[in-house]
Amino acid sequence: MSRGSGAARTKPTPKTLTHGPGAAARKQRVAASTLALIAILILITESLALGTRYLSPMEVWQGLLSHDASVPSRIVWGLRIHRTALAIAVGASLAVAGVVMQALTRNPLAEPGILGVNAGASLAVVTAIGGLGLTAVHQYLPFAFGGAAAAAFMVHLLARRSADTGPAKLILSGIALGASLSSITGTITMHNTKLFDSYRFWLVGSLEGRDATVLMWVTPFLAIGLVLALGSAHSLNALALGDEQATALGLNLRLVRGCAFVAITLLCGAATAAAGPLSFIGLVVPHVVRLLMGADQRRLLVWSLIAGAGLLLAADVSGRLLIRPAELEAGVVSAFIGAPVLLALAISKRGRS
Repeated sequence: MSRGSGAARTKPTPKTLTHGPGAAARKQRVAASTLALIAILILITESLALGTRYLSPMEVWQGLLSHDASVPSRIVWGLRIHRTALAIAVGASLAVAGVVMQALTRNPLAEPGILGVNAGASLAVVTAIGGLGLTAVHQYLPFAFGGAAAAAFMVHLLARRSADTGPAKLILSGIALGASLSSITGTITMHNTKLFDSYRFWLVGSLEGRDATVLMWVTPFLAIGLVLALGSAHSLNALALGDEQATALGLNLRLVRGCAFVAITLLCGAATAAAGPLSFIGLVVPHVVRLLMGADQRRLLVWSLIAGAGLLLAADVSGRLLIRPAELEAGVVSAFIGAPVLLALAISKRGRS
């Protein structure tokens, strides 16, 4: 009789099943999704409201949804929506590129800006503008891809060579690569005053003055890069186990690394060509998302896409609010956020080692 009562006590009830750890995790994800959606909507509203004429939230959404000849609608659709959409696309792309680069190099401190990928794209763009006189986005976009690809390939080689010596060598090598490329870029702009005047605003990373043409040219490349990155999530999970384990699971290492390489090149090249070399977004976002959502690459990529868009939107909106009526570039604001995070991560890792 006592055995039966003991079995009855240990048998899970429907209430236990619905209130276990899995249910709690699902509730947390639903709550996080809701908060993220609300935050994105607030940031989009504020981004569309800011300008020479400030629009109220009601005017913003009235103009956005009506799409007619009214003044709010003409302001939103004709002047401001392209900048907001570009901030969302570029922020999401850089965050996803950071996730892919960290998984590919197995280095949690890897990031396109820190490892010189954005600097490679910048050097190629400046060379195209100063040497060939190419000023339109669609003209120097291939050069941005080429520069990002060359820098990403060098980073990949450095990662393979430094695999046995820890992440510090890779980070130092990437910083040295970025500094070298930036010094060459600076040398080119110093001898071309007109080029320097236009480049110094683009250098810090800015969304100001970006119109529909820029968005039209970079969106297809960003979309392809995001599809490749999101599609490789399962393979990146296997790659995190090590080459031997990944091969045992039937993973084609060359194919996975090739797709990741193409995704990084497309995302970083197009984002840099559109908004300049924005740093730290690919570092801060994956780390925060990893702390909240775990290390599963599928969840990490999706949430980094959302959080990256929100971070760059927040940086752009903050830059327009901090020193009104002037404007602080989004790259400066994101650096204020990212630099302390990088320093804290480096100190914590050094302490653990």
